[in-house]
Amino acid sequence: MKLRVIFALVAGSMILAGAAGSSAQAKSKKAKTTVLPSEVTISKQALQDKIRGAWAGQVIGCTYGGPTEFKFSNFIPDEYVIEWDEHKIKWWYDHAPGLYDDVYMDLTFVEVFDREGLDAPVESFAKAFANAGYPLWHANLQARYNILHGIMPPASGDWRNNAHSDDIDFQIEADYAGIMAPGMVNSAVGYTDEIGHIMNYGDGWYGGVYVAAMYALAFVTDDIPFIVKEAIKTVPAQSRYYKCITDVIKWWEQYPDNWHITWALANEKYGFDIGCPSGFNSAFNIDAVINSAYIVIGLLYGKGNFYRTIDISTRCAYDSDCNPASAGGILGTILGFNRIPEYWKLPIYEVEDRDFAYTDISLNRACKMSFKQALQVIEKNGGSTDGPSVTIKTQKPQAVRLEQGFEGHWPVAKKDIKKTPWQMGEYSFEGKGFVLTYHFNLPKPYNVKDYEANIEVWVDGKLAKTVQLPTAGNGQSREICGIWDLPLGRHKVALNWTNKPGDINMVVDYINIFSDKPAPVKHIDE
Repeated sequence: MKLRVIFALVAGSMILAGAAGSSAQAKSKKAKTTVLPSEVTISKQALQDKIRGAWAGQVIGCTYGGPTEFKFSNFIPDEYVIEWDEHKIKWWYDHAPGLYDDVYMDLTFVEVFDREGLDAPVESFAKAFANAGYPLWHANLQARYNILHGIMPPASGDWRNNAHSDDIDFQIEADYAGIMAPGMVNSAVGYTDEIGHIMNYGDGWYGGVYVAAMYALAFVTDDIPFIVKEAIKTVPAQSRYYKCITDVIKWWEQYPDNWHITWALANEKYGFDIGCPSGFNSAFNIDAVINSAYIVIGLLYGKGNFYRTIDISTRCAYDSDCNPASAGGILGTILGFNRIPEYWKLPIYEVEDRDFAYTDISLNRACKMSFKQALQVIEKNGGSTDGPSVTIKTQKPQAVRLEQGFEGHWPVAKKDIKKTPWQMGEYSFEGKGFVLTYHFNLPKPYNVKDYEANIEVWVDGKLAKTVQLPTAGNGQSREICGIWDLPLGRHKVALNWTNKPGDINMVVDYINIFSDKPAPVKHIDE
C-alpha cells in the first residue's frame, strides 16, 4: 500500500482531530517551562537505579518488539496481539540471542572504555567491533568489511564507502554514550563522534547523536516533551533528520490524541530510503530518519506510561524491536529500574546475570561498568562524586557539524540483473552513480573458508575499483561496490573475476542507479 493511500485512511481522523489540536495548542501555552539548573545533585543510589533502568528498558523494549521486526510496513493494528510473559526474555536468550544486537553492540564500546579509559582511540573500538564474533547487518556489516580490508574510520562509515551510512545502525547502539554522561548532553554527543563514524555518516550518525542526547537528559528531568525538544538541538537544523523530528513534535502538538495521524504525516514526508540498497523502492525501510521518528512518537504519545511507550514505538513498524528498545531505554532512565512496572521487568530477573550472546558481559555487569564510567565523566566535566551523592554540571545542547550523505545523488531505478559477471557483460545505465549487489552460489559442502573473490570493476572501459569479496565468515559484504560522482549521462559497467575457482559462481542480483534528482513520474492524464 502506498503511503498516500495509507495517509488517506487516517484523513478523516485528522478532520475530527482539528479541534483537539487547537485545544492542545492553547493548553501548550500554559504548560510548564522546564529549565535545567546548572547543577543537579542526585544520590549515587538513584544514579545506579537510572542506569539499571536504562539497560533494562532497552532489553524489555527490544524483546517486546522482537516478534514484529520488519514484518510490517504499515502501522501494526491494535488487534494484532503482541504476547508477553515472565519468561519472554529468557526465551529469546535461549533461542534467538541475535535479537539483542542493540545491546551487545553497545557493550563492545562499553568494554573498550572500561579497559582503555575515556580517551581510548577510535582504532580500539573499530578493531573490537570488526573482530567480534557476532553477526552484523547493513551499515555495521559494511563497516566491518571496510575495516577488515584496510578502510578505517571515519572512511569506513562514509557514504562513499558505505551505501548504508544513513541506516539505523548507530542509532541502536549509541545508548552507551548517553548512559555514561548523565545530564551532560554535549559530553554524551562527544562520545558518539568517532565511534558513530565507524559505521555511519550524516543522518545515520545523527540518529546516534539524538538518542544519546535524550538518554543524557533523561537522567536530570522527567519532562518528556522537554527531552525530545532539547535533545534535537544537538543536530544541525539544516539536516533532513532535524526537520523530521521537529515536524513530528509539531504534529504531536497539533494532534496529541492520535499517534496514527503523526505516523502518517511522517511517512508521507520522510518515509523513503535513499541509500540502503535493499530499502530503496521496497516496503523495507531501515533509514535512521523515519525510525527515529518512531522513537519520538512512542515517547510523546506514551506520556510516561511504560507499556504505551514501547507499544506505540513497536506498532509504528519497520525496525520494531530497535525503536521500542531506544524508547524503553530512555523512559527506563527517567523512571529508574524501581519504577518500571513489575509486569514488564519480571522477566529481567532470570537473565540479569547471564552474559549476552557473543560477550562475557551480563546486564548487571553492564550496569556496573556504566556507573563507573558515569562517575568518571561527571568528574571530567567539573562535577563531584564524593560521598553518597553526585553533583552534575549540566550542559546546554550545542549542534554538531552539518554533514549529509548522498549529496547530489538520488536513487532513480532498481534493476534486476540475475546474471553471472560474464553473462552480465557491459551493463549500460543512465545516471551518475550505482550500487551492485550479489550473492555466491557455493557447492555443498563448502570448505574453503579463507577464499576471497577478486573482482575488478570497470566503468566506461576504465578500471574503477578492485574489491575482494569473502565467501564465508563475518567479513563479508552484501554489495560488490558503490561508485559515485560520475559525470551525469550514459555509462557502462563490467566486472572481471580474476581468480574464479571452478566450483563457485557469483550472481549479480541487481543494480541501484543514482541520478542528480528524482526520476519524473510520467502518466497519461485521462
